[in-house]
Amino acid sequence: MQYPTHDVINQPPPLEGHNAFTLDLALSEALTREGAGWATDSLEELGALAGSAEAIEWGRLANENPPVLHTHDRFGHRLDRIDFHPAYHQLMEVAVGSGLNAAPWADGRPGAHVARAAKFIVWTSVEPGHLCPMSMTYAVMATLQEEPGLMAEWLPRLASAEYDAAFAPVTRKRGATAGMALTEKQGGSDVRANTTVAVPDGEGAYLLTGHKWFVSGTMADVFLALGQAPGGLTCFLLPRWKPDGSKNNFLIQQLKDKMGDKANATSEVELNDTWALPVGEEGRGVRTIIEMVDRTRLDCSVGSAGLMRHGLTQAIHFARHRSAFGKVLDDQALMLRVLADLALESEAATSSALRLAGAYDRVARGVEPMGYARIATPVTKYWICKRNAGHSAEALECIGGSGYIEDSGMPRLFRQSPLNGVWEGSGNVICLDVLRAMRKEPESVEAFLGELDAAFGASETYDAALKDLKQALTLPTEEGARRLVERMAVLLQASLLLRHSPAFVAEAFVAARLGDPGVAYGALPDGVDCAAIVDRALPE
Repeated sequence: MQYPTHDVINQPPPLEGHNAFTLDLALSEALTREGAGWATDSLEELGALAGSAEAIEWGRLANENPPVLHTHDRFGHRLDRIDFHPAYHQLMEVAVGSGLNAAPWADGRPGAHVARAAKFIVWTSVEPGHLCPMSMTYAVMATLQEEPGLMAEWLPRLASAEYDAAFAPVTRKRGATAGMALTEKQGGSDVRANTTVAVPDGEGAYLLTGHKWFVSGTMADVFLALGQAPGGLTCFLLPRWKPDGSKNNFLIQQLKDKMGDKANATSEVELNDTWALPVGEEGRGVRTIIEMVDRTRLDCSVGSAGLMRHGLTQAIHFARHRSAFGKVLDDQALMLRVLADLALESEAATSSALRLAGAYDRVARGVEPMGYARIATPVTKYWICKRNAGHSAEALECIGGSGYIEDSGMPRLFRQSPLNGVWEGSGNVICLDVLRAMRKEPESVEAFLGELDAAFGASETYDAALKDLKQALTLPTEEGARRLVERMAVLLQASLLLRHSPAFVAEAFVAARLGDPGVAYGALPDGVDCAAIVDRALPE
């Protein structure tokens, strides 16, 4: 029997059965522009899966059933094992099979790192937490280049297309993942304050003893760790299992109860004469991990762009199917302006993140110096991650009360949104890194300005802002670092949009971010073609 009071009206259908890649024109254009157009077919396949009801359910289940730590078995023996819901393993299987791990390092094709970044954005919409170990597996290889022997040993395992969740020595596994054990409670981002002691064992390895405060991707097969060797802070490769197949001393104390990122296991770990191999020279630990840090900061930018894109897609979908005051929401002038502003931010984030991935791809192949990537990495990471939380909050607000309910998925998106701003250096650390690059590597500033100069003449507003920035760069100060980095980031995004996006997008971005900026999303200046921007962001 039908009950009239139970009829459901004026509600959107579930957002599923779509292709998360083909609907994202800004991403597909950037993919081709940065030399990875050859990956379109695999991205379309991944995009179809990302938009499927099955994959969306995996993401929900992996977060509602977080990892469980088992420190001991019932007889009192140490286990140090973490169990995950089957949905987590399904997500990881797709991520590894799609090459989101270290696959680009084994793929000689130009654009391999760009293709991975695009896939990272697409798959983020399903569940971002499990991509943390994927990011670390990718970034670790940048540091292992310091040791050709270790690179040769671990690359085939970490770049494998087969996901193997077995808790066993890598010699018995088809593939492997990597994690990081760098930070300690007394230092955080200041890793030079680490107190973990590393004692040579006389056979080329070291024994590490200390307490690691944040160990990311705790069930990984191998970790980068920092410890104080006789010659100073040194980087080490720390496997879960020793070469003889016995368990290493990797004592998991507790899992972190995080605000978001629930599907991923982050923990505190005690090291007690834990066997590890040195990576790089003794006393050069910070310098050794720089390449890894750069790649994880790249993924912070890419992942935040993916979160923005997901929130935008949800907001537009809802607004197209919900009516209020006699009109569909996306026909309401104010709502349309909010959606358009969110779309501008999302396209700018995607374009700058893929541009950075393209730079790293060319650096990895030796066809481009590190200059642009050196300074664009912290600039891009700072700004996209800063904008992410506000963007997610506004997207949630577009959906209203329904968006505040857990079933919508928007609270999970919002809780995730601050993470990348904290990871691999919070805002102040990142801004200080920009100042350091300016001081120690002036060629990076020249390369960055070259990117901005490429759009000179396309807009009077842009040209004036660029002139002001160049003046500010002559006397940078620590007190003004945040304001300076913000201007650098917005001008970089404006430059990319002016050169590569439709005029109605680029002109609106310049007007809204450089000309007459509002404070809240939706406070756009007059003359913006909001309908065209929204239609481009999510073609019907």
